[in-house]
Amino acid sequence: MKRTRRIVQGGFLALTLLGVFVFGANCERWCPFGGVEAIYEYATRGTMLCSLGVSNFYILGGVVLMTFLLRRAFCGYVCPIGTISEWLGAAAARLGVKPLRAGPKVDRGLALLKYAVLGVILVLTWRAGELIFRGFDPCYALISRHGTDITVWAYVVLGVIVVASLLVMMPFCRWFCPLAAVLNPISRFGLTCVRRDADTCIDCGKCSRACPTAIPVDRLEEVKAARCLACLNCLEACPVGKPSPLTWGPAKPVGGRWPQAALVALLLLCVAGVVGASCLCPFPSFVKIHGEPPDRVASVRLKLDNLACRGRANLLFFFLERDDMYEIPGYFRLEAWPGPGKADIRVIYDPAETGEMPIKQAITEPYFDPGYGWRESPFSIEGYDVLGADMSGDASLPPDL
Repeated sequence: MKRTRRIVQGGFLALTLLGVFVFGANCERWCPFGGVEAIYEYATRGTMLCSLGVSNFYILGGVVLMTFLLRRAFCGYVCPIGTISEWLGAAAARLGVKPLRAGPKVDRGLALLKYAVLGVILVLTWRAGELIFRGFDPCYALISRHGTDITVWAYVVLGVIVVASLLVMMPFCRWFCPLAAVLNPISRFGLTCVRRDADTCIDCGKCSRACPTAIPVDRLEEVKAARCLACLNCLEACPVGKPSPLTWGPAKPVGGRWPQAALVALLLLCVAGVVGASCLCPFPSFVKIHGEPPDRVASVRLKLDNLACRGRANLLFFFLERDDMYEIPGYFRLEAWPGPGKADIRVIYDPAETGEMPIKQAITEPYFDPGYGWRESPFSIEGYDVLGADMSGDASLPPDL
């Protein structure tokens, strides 16, 4: 069982590292905690925090579903920090380092700290409208491309976790992780769990000692602790032969014995569902509206260069709201998917007031800002030649002033 889980952990860790360092993917857009941080901003302003995308909501939804089905299996199989922390603890044990164990009262007290960490992060993030935690995020320090947006404190936190993981099993995941604080209330109602048959159990305590989150498995009939990672180490550690007193599967009253393969299959289905949903239903990560919607609307979809983040999307909306000869009259709604390379946008407008060509001109033509001076547009539209459009004599062009 442990070997299977190590393969799954290694596969997800390798996929993450390849995506970031070989294919140049933005790891922040696939962080479930990014979805937690962005909920308030998106709900109140229709925009994502900078560097995040709607994929954060999809992965958060997938992790929530995974937790409801399998408890905190995401932490035990997928999360890179959880994987590395656990591997370090296992390596230290092989070298003869005896892990430190906190008593039950100390463990419960320390476990409350993650809720305080979550509260502080969310309050500061929602007030500032920026990713405050990024400067201290050990996961971002580990799997980003180490740019100027990482502070030394992120590396300090990561270093502390590495050292602590050699002495205590998964300390960050158990006591400080803000995502764990989000998942714990859901995990308590997980549909699957480890069950113990007291009649055949020999009370050796090996299952409890094997648990990476210090759950007293040997004293429970069903392991419904929120911090259960569904690692199944307890099942593997049990010395009793078949039938084992420990089984994993649906909680009572349904009951039943499931193999570890069912757990891995459900986990992979959740991940595949997230990726598929984000590709098939990519709702915009930036939405802003000008004016009141008319009875009839039309829309145009464009691909833009230099629309990499929320700041640039705000600048794009500024160009669309211009009040010079290229002003767009009436209603319009901007939906954007900022990102590297060519980014998609959709402009919904009143066809009785304007058309596709004026929208393209508003995006690309220079604009005189009285408080700033001339602003050259940083945006270019795929398939649209600014000079060719100006010289075409198109009837939709505004008259010269």
